[in-house]
Amino acid sequence: MAAISGGKTYHHGDLRNALICAAVHLAADGGPERVVLREAARRVGVSPTAAYRHFDGRGELLRTVKVHAQRLLADSMERAAAREPGADDPSLAAERRLVALCRGYVGFAVDQPGLYRAAFCVARPAGAEEPSSGPPQAEPEIRAFTLLREALEGLAKAGGPRPGFRPAAGAAAWSAVHGLSLLLLDGPLRRLPAQRRDDVVESTLAMVVSGTRVL
Repeated sequence: MAAISGGKTYHHGDLRNALICAAVHLAADGGPERVVLREAARRVGVSPTAAYRHFDGRGELLRTVKVHAQRLLADSMERAAAREPGADDPSLAAERRLVALCRGYVGFAVDQPGLYRAAFCVARPAGAEEPSSGPPQAEPEIRAFTLLREALEGLAKAGGPRPGFRPAAGAAAWSAVHGLSLLLLDGPLRRLPAQRRDDVVESTLAMVVSGTRVL
């Protein structure tokens, strides 16, 4: 998706895509609260009437931004996993992939807080209460959850049968990285210096991996 800078005038082409790009930039700048259809129209230089030909209102635009933000989150996780060196030991390689995916998840939240909040916002109909960030729902279409679940399944297979291993481990791992991300963004951990923050992240990821041995 091509980026659209604020202040540029839209002349021709795919207006819907241009509005989405502008709305994604709004979310990146200030989270889901900043996503307003009229403002997206202003940024691409068209009238609100033209924008409403492509979106019913703010709710539909925000839902589109939410899906895009979820995709960017998953992309961040996959890039982190791709950078992780492999290992001859399948179990070690599977552990490294799981940790890298989790690291990419938290890294996206820290680096792109506006888009991270948008990825898990509640997109309400026009005129309803403003959206707010909330805990993620374990929906199959959210790629971030699918990546974590698949990594855990791969780890279980690489390490052989594990007594008591449960499918719910995916939700548990997601809860850990999502909760940590929120604490780093909006909780008391947001004031940690960079080195201390990295230590907390790595300790949490180690706990996620160790937890797979008992679930």
